[in-house]
Amino acid sequence: MSGTAGERIVVQAPVRIGRRTKDLVKQLLPGEIAVIDHTDLDRVAAEGLVEADAAAVLNVATSMTGRYPNYGPLLVVASGTVLVDDLGPDLLESLHDGDVVTVVDNEVWRGEEQLASGVRRGVHDLEQHIEEARHTLGAELERFATNTLQYLKREHHLATDTPDLPHVRTSFKDRHALVVVRGIDYREDLAALKRSGYLREVKPVTIGVDGGADALLELGVKPDIIMGDFDSVSDAAIHSGAELIVHAYLDGKAPGADRLTALGLPFEQFETAGTSEDIAMLLAHELGAPLIVAVGTHNSMEEFLDKGRAGMASTFLVRLRVGASLVDAKGVNRLYRPVVKTRDITVLVFGALAALLAVTLVNEPLRLWLRSLWTYLRSGFG
Repeated sequence: MSGTAGERIVVQAPVRIGRRTKDLVKQLLPGEIAVIDHTDLDRVAAEGLVEADAAAVLNVATSMTGRYPNYGPLLVVASGTVLVDDLGPDLLESLHDGDVVTVVDNEVWRGEEQLASGVRRGVHDLEQHIEEARHTLGAELERFATNTLQYLKREHHLATDTPDLPHVRTSFKDRHALVVVRGIDYREDLAALKRSGYLREVKPVTIGVDGGADALLELGVKPDIIMGDFDSVSDAAIHSGAELIVHAYLDGKAPGADRLTALGLPFEQFETAGTSEDIAMLLAHELGAPLIVAVGTHNSMEEFLDKGRAGMASTFLVRLRVGASLVDAKGVNRLYRPVVKTRDITVLVFGALAALLAVTLVNEPLRLWLRSLWTYLRSGFG
């Protein structure tokens, strides 16, 4: 239940609590209040909250710190969803899933008990913070560049050394590779690829990076390979029949291995530095894909900061290695046009002629008309 009392915003509904927003949005029911702990609420998480139709979002942290232009909170508020920030970590301990709370402007109440108060965000307020962040972006850019350069020294092998590849049954020979990450505009780009006929005509090898596998299934496309930490991919995708490759880091950690082992599913490991989307491209390149089409991958500094990464060394090095074989899905949508094959035209013409012949054989008036036409043409041409 929501409404306005004078200038005060009032929302009353059950709460759903989650420290990881991307996990919470899968459980959030329409009309519930999402309680999150998410500093610098990123755009993808914000879109998930809006799509889940949250009645309000209560963040115990700060949704926009001002380190960089962060559009996630603005997306939430612009959709009409109430966003209250800086409510403090004690709120997470005070609430349980299903508790009914009332949000009155910037205060959170359970019955007659006030649990917390914070800062209610508005569109004008957030737009002003974004503009200020643009003017102070230089310091953040310097830190980002420094971090990237430091990691370039440690991860340079990504651009030069031949990696120890996992065993993969799927053949990449003479096939494009479609690498799908659940990032910015991933749904729009996938839908455009389908409309253009690219998926149907080219039939690329499909690689879902964690939640990107679910994005493919939503489109009606079964992923050939799923790669990553397996922290944001559904059980349905994992059991879809795709090959499973766990990203193992150089420190020996392989976060997704425990989950797949518990499910009793076979999997391979790919041990290397970088992000999961980086190694997905690296795998496709090393296995011979002539073209790698990227959907939802991260390219700009703002996107990396949104993802919580302080640098992009591995991404830079992998892009150097794969070179011109990597293209963004938006470019493919602009350039690719369905091709009508000569074979298809020939089949269509012969089919039409066969249909006409069949009709002629069984239709006596049509046969008489054709004989008359033939007689007329013979007499006309002597």
